[in-house]
Amino acid sequence: MRWDEVARARTLLFVPGHRPDRFAKAAAAGADGVVLDLEDAVSPADKDAAREHVRAWLADGNAAVVRVNGADTEWHDDDLAALTGLVTVVMLPKSEAASEVTATAAALGSGSGIVPLIETAEGVLGAREICAAPVTVRPAFGSIDLAAQLGVNPDSQRALLQARSSLVLAAAAAGCAAPLDGVTAALDDQQRLVGDTEHALELGFTGKLCVHPRQIAPVHAALAPSEDELRWARGVLAAAAGESVAVYEGQMVDRPVILRAQRILSRAGEGVGQPADG
Repeated sequence: MRWDEVARARTLLFVPGHRPDRFAKAAAAGADGVVLDLEDAVSPADKDAAREHVRAWLADGNAAVVRVNGADTEWHDDDLAALTGLVTVVMLPKSEAASEVTATAAALGSGSGIVPLIETAEGVLGAREICAAPVTVRPAFGSIDLAAQLGVNPDSQRALLQARSSLVLAAAAAGCAAPLDGVTAALDDQQRLVGDTEHALELGFTGKLCVHPRQIAPVHAALAPSEDELRWARGVLAAAAGESVAVYEGQMVDRPVILRAQRILSRAGEGVGQPADG
């Protein structure tokens, strides 16, 4: 996947790297992209085989993000060597420093980008510098691993509220794309999935990691702006067109209001793009 595709993806679907029979099915499941996983989904005994399956699939011209093994593991260097020239963006688990992100991209070669997976306390505290690395496409939030380290319930929105908000702030301050929220592990609880997605959207996340194809459609629906939001955004931009000062529905329309309207329409794919800074 290209940098821009990953930056605007609403959903990325994980598929285990040692299951090549699932690669094409995952790619056709309707997610904005797939993550071929060499890390948590693959046992140590299957690491080498998984790496070869992923390398072969990419060599056939298929596109994906690849989650490599962490920089502190024995498999990391072999993962990067196998992927060089075949992948544009990789996901780096347990990212804790900008230097790790930069070194991983450098090993993959010029033009490579990283999705740092922030899933430790150290990673959350270092998120500003990680997001500011020139090779960072956007961060992703690893809620389950972080919750385990903190000793809290990974399903608790309150327990991880500060960490999620810190990651949104770090990405915004660094000027990279907004974060992807972590997975919802409850595969049969659509209400939970939608609630998690709506909570993440409210905080400023613009996408979510998925672990099953049936999660994709509900996440896309939860991330989409409502009809009322679309009506308001279109009305704001129409009122502001050619005017230095405008009013819409009794509200003064200034630059922050215009930027919000543009972001809403961008979420709906209406082609306004991301608003300029300033």
